Amino acid sequence: MRLSIVLLALFGFVLLLGCGSDDASEADRMAEEHEGDTPTATEAARAPDSPVTTETVTYTEAADGTPVSGYIAAPANPDSVLEARGQDPSASQLPGVVVIHEWWGLNDNIRTATRRLAGQGYRALAVDLYQGKTASTSDSAQALMQQAMGRKEQLATNLRDAHEYLRSEAGAPRVAVMGWCFGGGRTFGAVAAAPERYDAAVAYYGNPESVTTDVLRQTTTPVLAHFGRKDQAVSIETARTFESRFEETGADGAIHYYDAGHAFANPSGESYEPEAAEQAWTRTTDFLAQHLYP
Repeated sequence: MRLSIVLLALFGFVLLLGCGSDDASEADRMAEEHEGDTPTATEAARAPDSPVTTETVTYTEAADGTPVSGYIAAPANPDSVLEARGQDPSASQLPGVVVIHEWWGLNDNIRTATRRLAGQGYRALAVDLYQGKTASTSDSAQALMQQAMGRKEQLATNLRDAHEYLRSEAGAPRVAVMGWCFGGGRTFGAVAAAPERYDAAVAYYGNPESVTTDVLRQTTTPVLAHFGRKDQAVSIETARTFESRFEETGADGAIHYYDAGHAFANPSGESYEPEAAEQAWTRTTDFLAQHLYP
């Protein structure tokens, strides 16, 4: 069993490294879906349900040794959160969530989402996979995504170190991984690369092709996936194929579909669908509570 897990982890790492032409195609589909879009903040962005604290922290380093910073948010009164969840504050710590940004990068929208997660009772760490850069146009986002996909070994290290930061530095007893768009695909890739690392995974309209039947048979990570029926970047056919693998293997988790396109949960984009976004958020918070506060 140990050998099979090691082999699967190696196979998942190869999947995470991937193929350049496939990455280019994915970036091209994203560009078509986001054509003319800009990540402009709107009033639709939701504040956290309870007060939170925020901090910029160094959690890993780039291949050349340059420190990489992330954005971490946590409840301002963790003891009251733990008590409300039936936990003993003197013997417990907040669970953590690794937050992976969209193809725009670690921008204000992702910081807002990270604070909102913290307001639900988590220590949420938004990682930076773009080396400090963010995009303001679809063309620049496509370029940043393609550059990042050319550094997949470094991306894998980045996510591993973010998980380790939450476990060792923040003391999180359980850690989930969650992402949207580009980050949704990287969420699936993280599960494929490390089938036993995360206690839950939530992917919003991410490419699920890295999560093969073999991965689903071996992973201990419950997966929640949100897909839009009108999504052209991650097609309904791709989502249904993943669902077939999911059902065939009896994997733990759930898959939901929405009458919406790509990026329907992003309040700073033109594809935002408030009703679908709120429904997905409710399902997400219920799922995280189930697996991070068992």
